[in-house]
Amino acid sequence: MDHIKKYSVEVRLWIEETEGPFLGIGKIWLLENIRKTGSITNAAKEMKMSYRQAWQLVEEMNQRAENPLVEKLLGGKGGGGAKLTEAGEKAILVFYEIEKRIKDFALKETQNLKF
Repeated sequence: MDHIKKYSVEVRLWIEETEGPFLGIGKIWLLENIRKTGSITNAAKEMKMSYRQAWQLVEEMNQRAENPLVEKLLGGKGGGGAKLTEAGEKAILVFYEIEKRIKDFALKETQNLKF
């Protein structure tokens, strides 16, 4: 009795830089949450991550990118915050564009899988 098996090709994307992993889906989500909430503190809360960890990830991304991805805003009456730079916005777009092309390719390969 034959059992029909289903296989699929799965891929996970991250962008490497000479010093190691630079940008993966977790950091992309962090950037998106900073854009949405306007602060690293709130972005960290949203992701159930400590502020310290979020801040370290932001610092690391900023140091390793050609241009900083996140800009800290100085505190005023409502306190400081953070926003994405043009480079930060571009990083999100580029990541998802590459991921889509890779996932489309993986889907095509999945349709040809037979063992």
